[in-house]
Amino acid sequence: MVIAPAHRAVVFAPRLEDLLRDHRDDGLFRLEPDTVGIADPELMDAVLRARPANAEERPTFKPVLGRPVTRAESASLMQALGADVRAALKRPADRPDLTGAWPAVPHDYLRRFVFGPETRRFRVLVDRRLELTPKLTWSAVTAGAALVRPPAPGVELSTLARQVLEAGTLAERRFRMYLYRRVAAPICFTVAALVTNAVWLGAPFDDDVPNEHVINEALRLLPPSWNILRVRSPEFTEVDARITPGDDVLLLPLLSHRAPKLWEAPDEFRPRRWAELDADRHPGYLPFGHATERCWGRHLVLPLASRLLDVVRAEGLVPDPHRTRARVELDGLLELADVKIVSPRRSGRR
Repeated sequence: MVIAPAHRAVVFAPRLEDLLRDHRDDGLFRLEPDTVGIADPELMDAVLRARPANAEERPTFKPVLGRPVTRAESASLMQALGADVRAALKRPADRPDLTGAWPAVPHDYLRRFVFGPETRRFRVLVDRRLELTPKLTWSAVTAGAALVRPPAPGVELSTLARQVLEAGTLAERRFRMYLYRRVAAPICFTVAALVTNAVWLGAPFDDDVPNEHVINEALRLLPPSWNILRVRSPEFTEVDARITPGDDVLLLPLLSHRAPKLWEAPDEFRPRRWAELDADRHPGYLPFGHATERCWGRHLVLPLASRLLDVVRAEGLVPDPHRTRARVELDGLLELADVKIVSPRRSGRR
């Protein structure tokens, strides 16, 4: 359990709580008969350097309906997404009403902020409800590919959406729409989760603490991915003989981000610590993966999160003072669920 200001507590799903309780100080340990966990920063570094991640280990490259996604296609996607994010960040600062249930509220705001007034066939691809089951995603992709049409004159489209409309066949359009979902939705998910976590952990923030330090500390306590999977490979046995040729390896930033030997007061939200720490070099700190292959979206997530934090601070957004516990489920992202956010300043203006 992490204690935040005003006795706001973070309660982890049982499996995560067990890991923190039983293995925080372990370097390498067995999780399953065919899986080892690693939390030692030097061993994590050695394993991640042993070989590059393969297509199954990097979500952007995972095949779509059996069709591989090439690095060139992934690079094109990220370039388009980057263009959309940079264009959004150039717009004047706004003051939207973001009170309500987080992370759903900032997720919807980010979709509009980054991708603008896309047609419904694109908007639905970023909907949080598609996460309920892969069948919903495929239904949305298939229907959208069949029915999407060029927008009316004067209607703006994101760079990502234009890539979809350039497809010459239905099959190609469906492929590109799925990739649209693959990169557009996670940027909104990740930023919304990160800032929700930060607000719960530390708001209201001291004026002299920069957004960068708030973000780094939120990423430490609740990294976007609590684990990094590497499937069995002979290179790992060469790194450490305790890893057998049949072992998958689960590297655990959840643990290394809280190791007492690496962090002072590891369970406390202390953004000021980052005034003297280097987020790119600190041992065991892997919120966006290893230095050799960091997440491509890192340089998009961080400025978007800072922009959203600007709104949080300008509006004085804080968690509902009547709520004292927020839960982290065992999902893809370590995000706090259903946090009610209020704005005393906005309420006072009404």
